[in-house]
Amino acid sequence: MRNLWIFLSKYSAFFFFIIFFVCSVTMVVKNNSYQHATFINSSATVVGEAYARINGYKSYLNLKEKADLLAAENAALRQQLKTSFYYDSVTQRTVKDTLTKQQYTYIVARVVNNSVNQKDNFLTIDRGTRHGIGKDMGVVTANGVVGIIRNVNERYATISSLLNSETHVSATVAGTNAFGSLIWGIGNSDPTIAILQDIPNHIIVKPGQKVVTTSQSTLFPAGHPIGTVKRINRNSGGSFWDIEVKLSTNFATLEYVYVVNNLFAAEQKQLEAENNKVK
Repeated sequence: MRNLWIFLSKYSAFFFFIIFFVCSVTMVVKNNSYQHATFINSSATVVGEAYARINGYKSYLNLKEKADLLAAENAALRQQLKTSFYYDSVTQRTVKDTLTKQQYTYIVARVVNNSVNQKDNFLTIDRGTRHGIGKDMGVVTANGVVGIIRNVNERYATISSLLNSETHVSATVAGTNAFGSLIWGIGNSDPTIAILQDIPNHIIVKPGQKVVTTSQSTLFPAGHPIGTVKRINRNSGGSFWDIEVKLSTNFATLEYVYVVNNLFAAEQKQLEAENNKVK
């Protein structure tokens, strides 16, 4: 306490100056309309900027929550696309009865682990069987195909990335009826390039054409983007093209993905399995 009094007495002139200065400013502001208005406007500006900064910090802290919300909304909107519905049409003479049935639903998931520089690359997502994820489901983003679910437990699942030599996706060059198999890692390890094989060489293919998924697979809805044609090469057999495809998915920056749930997949696989038994 003694030291406090010594400090106050030593700097008393400074403290008196501060007190008198504040009192004088207060009196000037209160008793003069112009100074009063100026002070109000200035204080409002300072307070407004302070609130803006605080709200900016709060928004930054809530980015993950907002990103999760946006991803969920995107998944819900994706389910409303025409490619997510199956059209059951019956035509007889001039009467046409068309029914739409939901064929694809989407489960949003966050990527918690990822690799792009291995021979066989995998991703891990924070969704599992408790969220409706099952083995052999397709995985996409809004920009392109990501891969196929390989292993699942209650809370997590691993994805065999498109950048994996074991991942083959049925694909076609948009505007043609020919389809082939998209494979990565043939002669290169570039995470942006894959090879589309088995497209007959009588099919006219040009650089820049879109490469999309086909209806030949139960994994993805037909027409989902994969990439664009970069270069066309004749394979060693001479009857087919080896088409270099510039992938539209940036695997190095993946944060959220959508797992594709084909509601008709089990029915189709069961029928095809029975057909194979007959053979």
